[in-house]
Amino acid sequence: MAVVTHEMRFAREVADKVIFMDGGVILEQGKPEEVFHHPKNARTKQFLQLIQS
Repeated sequence: MAVVTHEMRFAREVADKVIFMDGGVILEQGKPEEVFHHPKNARTKQFLQLIQS
C-alpha cells in the first residue's frame, strides 16, 4: 500500500520505505531511518533541515 503525506513524523513512524519527491521527480528513497538521518541528496538534506529547525 502507498500513502502520500506531507506529515514527516507520520512517515517516519509508520512507513517501511519513504520516497522524497520534488517537482514530480524522485530524488531519494529508502528506509525512513536512512533518509531522515542520513540523506544523500542535497535537496532532501535542505528540506529536512528546514522542517527540523
